[in-house]
Amino acid sequence: MTTIKIFGPGCKRCKQLQANAEQAVGELGLEATIEKVQDINQMLEYGVMMTPALAIDGQVKFTGKVASAEEIKGVLK
Repeated sequence: MTTIKIFGPGCKRCKQLQANAEQAVGELGLEATIEKVQDINQMLEYGVMMTPALAIDGQVKFTGKVASAEEIKGVLK
């Protein structure tokens, strides 16, 4: 199962990134868990300096931008 983490304080951009990730997972028919990470220490552990950010299976794929569902699908494939 794929694990997706959304890093950010819970702002509008973070919520949009989460919605885009959920859309991408749904369109691909993947089994995935999507977690929100708001803890600054966890963000630093992943090297996230700009939010929102998205990590897939422990690897940060996007930082400082709201990746579209299409962009996220491209990384998930």
